[in-house]
Amino acid sequence: MRIGILGSGSGSNMQAILDAIEDASLDAEIALVLSDNPNAFILERARTNGIPTALIDCRGFKSKYPDEAQRETAAALKAAGVELVCLAGFMRLVRKPLLDAFPDRILNIHPSLLPAYPGLMAWQQAVEDGASESGCTVHQVDSGMDTGPIIIQAKVPVLPDDTAETLHARIQIEEHRIYPEAIRIVTGVTS
Repeated sequence: MRIGILGSGSGSNMQAILDAIEDASLDAEIALVLSDNPNAFILERARTNGIPTALIDCRGFKSKYPDEAQRETAAALKAAGVELVCLAGFMRLVRKPLLDAFPDRILNIHPSLLPAYPGLMAWQQAVEDGASESGCTVHQVDSGMDTGPIIIQAKVPVLPDDTAETLHARIQIEEHRIYPEAIRIVTGVTS
């Protein structure tokens, strides 16, 4: 299974997928890592591991993901032989040009128990809301924000003394555990 990763930040979820590949619990290969952020550490992680990287040109838009950029992303992923796309901290909404190129083959990990707390800073929303539990969700990407079919979730209790940061750190532990599992579920590929 050839995987393409889109990320905007540190790439810890990409690293979790790579670790699962390296420990032979996931029979896959990361074929390409793309980022909209030239300073994203995910690019350095990929290069250190010999994975090809490239930048996504979003035409100067801070948060918009223009159709032309999505078509270019799809073309780069197709050229690399990618069969499954994994969003790993990618901070732009994927829409029709890219969704059409990989129907039902784009996954995202989100730091809440969807449908609760879609969008940004979900862990902070959970703490501010006084939630008793939070967690993370891997879901298929559709044209909405964090609305696609859920593949797997992991629960994390919100402790009385939690801050947004402490809760987020515990959620990330579960993210790293369930993302490779979600790939196995979707593809039927183990080791």
